Amino acid sequence: MRIGIDLGGTKIEIIVLDSQNQIIFRKRVDTPQHNYIAILDTIKKLVETTENAVSEKCSIGIGTPGSLSPASGLLRNSNSVCLNQQPFKDDLQKYLQREIRISNDANCFALSEASDGAAAGADVVFGVIVGTGTGAGVVVHGKMLNGPHGIAGEWGHNPLPWPQDNERPGPDCYCGKQGCIEAFLSGPGMAADYYLLNQQKLSAKEIVEKAAQGDIKAEQCVQRYEHRMARALAHVINILDPDVIVLGGGMSNIQRLYQNIPELWREFVFSDVVLTRLVPPEYGDSSGVRGAAWLWPR
Repeated sequence: MRIGIDLGGTKIEIIVLDSQNQIIFRKRVDTPQHNYIAILDTIKKLVETTENAVSEKCSIGIGTPGSLSPASGLLRNSNSVCLNQQPFKDDLQKYLQREIRISNDANCFALSEASDGAAAGADVVFGVIVGTGTGAGVVVHGKMLNGPHGIAGEWGHNPLPWPQDNERPGPDCYCGKQGCIEAFLSGPGMAADYYLLNQQKLSAKEIVEKAAQGDIKAEQCVQRYEHRMARALAHVINILDPDVIVLGGGMSNIQRLYQNIPELWREFVFSDVVLTRLVPPEYGDSSGVRGAAWLWPR
């Protein structure tokens, strides 16, 4: 049996997949904040609890924010900054006394949805996580694309394409640059955009709810968000030409995106027809943890 672990900024989830890819055990705990050693301890205890529950020693795959540097082996580019520049894989293997497999959380999400989820059977899949941050993974013919630098699919840290005058130079991003796609399309990005024009602090969820109730300012904010996402995804289509784009993360729960974005991206895709499908995930917020288990073949 295979263990999958999703290491998120606010929670750590662990599951066990049986030989039929069914989840037979699941547990979630809060992620220790700003404490690297506490995160390692928490994962170790979760694995021990899980293997006791299923009475079997399992393979372990883990999805993390950020990725491992091929030069140093250290974790980098994580928005959970206490993980950055840490030998996370080596340390965790010492804690668990076995080999583990690690990949970016967005890669795990894409692998899950391409394997037996919303994009099952598609040749080229672009899996997007849009929540607290913004990332993506690429799966081609059922295999995850990593690249020599381990950054394939790092969509969120490119500049927003076709920027309008009021979008330059763009909001600050934690990576140190301005105008990153993540700074516009993450949940905090939508909230910051609303605050900038209205001087009122609302969460992305509250903004979407107010828009559904007919609030003009909230509706304008959501429309700006949709136009920005359409441009950002059209850029991906022009480069990768995926069969399916799967949206995940908290922002994927905005149902209007699946109708409006494909209408808007037609203006920017370099083709007379756009066949790429934009779909919600089959497994919701469990896609990432399932994909982590899929890092080990059956």
